[in-house]
Amino acid sequence: MDSKSIRRAFLDFFREKGHKAVQSAPIVVKDDPTLMFTNAGMNQFKDYFLGNKQAEAKRVANSQKCLRVSGKHNDLEEVGIDTYHHTMFEMLGNWSFGDYFKKEAIAWAWELLTETYKLPKDRLYVTIFEGDTKENLERDQEAYNFWKEWVAEERILNGNKKDNFWEMGETGPCGPCSEIHIDLRPEDEIAKTPGKDLVNEDHPLVVEIWNLVFMQYNRLLSGALEPLPAQHVDTGMGFERLAMAIQGKKSNYDTDVFQPMIQFIAKKSGVTYGENDKTDIALRVIVDHIRAITFSIADGQLPSNNKAGYVIRRILRRAVRYGFTFLNFKEPFLHELVPSLAEQFDEVFPEVKKQEEFIIKVVREEEVAFLRTLEIGLRKMEQIKEELRQKDEITIDGKIAFELYDTFGFPLDLTALIARENGLVVDEAGFDKEMAEQKARSRNAAATETGDWTFVNDEQDVEFVGYDMLETEAKIIKYREVKQKKGSVIQIVLDRTPFYAESGGQAGDTGYIEFDGKKTSIIDTKKENDLIVHFVKELPADVSGTFKCVVNATKRRDTANNHSATHLLHSALRSVLGDHVQQRGSFVSEKVLRFDFSHFSKVTDEEIAEVESIVNGKIRENIALYEERNVPIATAQAMGATALFGEKYGEFVRVITFDPNYSVELCGGTHVLATGQIGSIKIVSESSVAAGVRRIEAVTGIEAEKFNVKQNAILEEIKALLKNPKDIVKATQQLVEEKAKLSKEIERMNLEKVGALKQTLLNGITDKDGVNQIIAKVAVPSADALKKLAFEIKNEVENVFMVLAVDVAGKPQVAVVVADNLVKDKGLNAGQIVRELAKEIKGGGGGQPFFATAGGKDLSGLDNVVAKAEGLL
Repeated sequence: MDSKSIRRAFLDFFREKGHKAVQSAPIVVKDDPTLMFTNAGMNQFKDYFLGNKQAEAKRVANSQKCLRVSGKHNDLEEVGIDTYHHTMFEMLGNWSFGDYFKKEAIAWAWELLTETYKLPKDRLYVTIFEGDTKENLERDQEAYNFWKEWVAEERILNGNKKDNFWEMGETGPCGPCSEIHIDLRPEDEIAKTPGKDLVNEDHPLVVEIWNLVFMQYNRLLSGALEPLPAQHVDTGMGFERLAMAIQGKKSNYDTDVFQPMIQFIAKKSGVTYGENDKTDIALRVIVDHIRAITFSIADGQLPSNNKAGYVIRRILRRAVRYGFTFLNFKEPFLHELVPSLAEQFDEVFPEVKKQEEFIIKVVREEEVAFLRTLEIGLRKMEQIKEELRQKDEITIDGKIAFELYDTFGFPLDLTALIARENGLVVDEAGFDKEMAEQKARSRNAAATETGDWTFVNDEQDVEFVGYDMLETEAKIIKYREVKQKKGSVIQIVLDRTPFYAESGGQAGDTGYIEFDGKKTSIIDTKKENDLIVHFVKELPADVSGTFKCVVNATKRRDTANNHSATHLLHSALRSVLGDHVQQRGSFVSEKVLRFDFSHFSKVTDEEIAEVESIVNGKIRENIALYEERNVPIATAQAMGATALFGEKYGEFVRVITFDPNYSVELCGGTHVLATGQIGSIKIVSESSVAAGVRRIEAVTGIEAEKFNVKQNAILEEIKALLKNPKDIVKATQQLVEEKAKLSKEIERMNLEKVGALKQTLLNGITDKDGVNQIIAKVAVPSADALKKLAFEIKNEVENVFMVLAVDVAGKPQVAVVVADNLVKDKGLNAGQIVRELAKEIKGGGGGQPFFATAGGKDLSGLDNVVAKAEGLL
């Protein structure tokens, strides 16, 4: 059975059991502050378990894209080393939201594995929760009794809290679980050691394939467990491990999930998979990591230098580094695997196929950038090796190793590998210390402590009325305190709210709630999963009353102007640049709109002007908003509505239309009633934000008017400075030409000055035991002039040793030049010398053994530099 058939059989089986097959949630989490990536199939259903939201269907099944590279669930370092851990993996799951429980979940799991997939019963083991005396949790006898109907008692094993009590994180839904393990060892090994002795012992061929979680509790911040409003089932089966078991393989990587990519890369690199441990690990890392990279980009998360983007960039660079080090790939190669993934997942995750070209370009750009960084890092390593040789040392300082990692993206293991090849070692303890200090700084900067919810009312359903009204009456359902480094806030949840919660790139509403004449300011509104959370500095005196809720109407209006303008802008960009343009992110507030989109070249001034003209034309048409709510997603797609990759859409969606022939989008934000309200748009900047992604920033309405007034004021000021010429463009061109002419004249005079200075220095050469020594205090017009002077003298004078204490336009610098033969024969090193001399000018610097420079703060120290240099030889 191939992998596509395995997945299909799973979904078909549970459809027959009354389950609704649902789409995978995006791999990157947007509205849950406790998660960066989807790390389990249940993440998108968290609110159902907590009772915050009613499930649309009591029974569902799906294949969920998961990523485990950070936090509690982190498999990154095991990937490639063993044969069954992955960063990105598929989790096949079936769920019951307050419907069936342990009996049905256990019976169906056994039926699917043994009858549909035909896995041998005598190789399967199951585990149950043995209980925990510390938390007064009893043994899961109920699960044991149900398993006895299907499995021999000797194959039902007790499991501890670590293995058989599932928790999503420090807080949240949790409960006892039953794992199903399979023994894939050869018969002779099974005869020697019973499989039950190897369950949960990290044996590569005795592995867990399915976990049946019985959600019964909610873990509070205090650590206490409280019963959930209803009992639920959450199962998760690793698709890659299941394929290994069904296909009779000894490794996940031997299945058809990975082998096509492994063979492609093996052939490209000229190695054979299975012959060498190091190249095998490299191949496994590469084919695993490209999946995580590809699916994250497809879901809207581009590689970057912070948060989720940094994690993706780190994974990508790890894959490139393995290819560079062990497979000798010096040119980009990773992007060539994307078409294979697009084809493999076209049935279940079509978003990769739809964005194949874009993903390829993003990955390739990242590869090119990192390979360039690797080259810089390798040159830095050469300097480090030379400096250690000069000092007759073999240990690379931990701080230097960390600098290589932090600045150049050089992982510690790569630094250690290069060190070993050159007979050096790395101070890994020092590196770990630097890393720990950096993590501590990051944790302290972002530290928050979230309290447990205090319930005021039992009502759980939250009604959002903000599309239709800016004022309403509401009660507080619950509240909690969030302690942050910058100060504490209170989060409150209302049973009815007009406040729009930050989502879809739109900033959250502000305003106030009022009771008995006393107002409490709402300073922000955000989404947490599907919960609308309002932020206040302090709680009202009486939280049990009925509050008047009022949204800041001016901010809402101006924000709506910008949001509607992004819809018009998106369509205009596609009209001018082409259909390849896709929204890649946006931010709209009352002040500005920011729109990111896929495009691989700078948008020209002419194209910007055309886009702006189209949007302003649509604004002047005063097109009325046509809004449709609760539209079936299939119907919306048939209408041609634009959906954003990486957004989580439900079964029913909201469609925003400004002219059905121009702009039709799925959107949950707030909008103008007609485009004329926007007033006008002014694009203020266009730039690159990532490989293949451009950003436009614009202002509308009153902010556009302010921008134009400011630009006109600047123009009037320039005209006044130029004495109000009739033709300001011509006058400015003349000024630029005159400046260029004067600059060339200054450059000519400086060259003459440097030439005269060079001759003076050459006339001042002294013989120091066969070394031509030049030590002097001089003044030069620029750092470039100093460098030119230094290299000209180095090329003209043999055996030269030169130290120049330099006044560069009022700033102190030191330059050291050492002839190549003196570096080799006498062990002189310009970099080491300049660092010592720089102390006299309160500065620092460095460079290569034959030429180095340093800058400082103390101009008066130049005489001391000369005096100190005189005694160096």
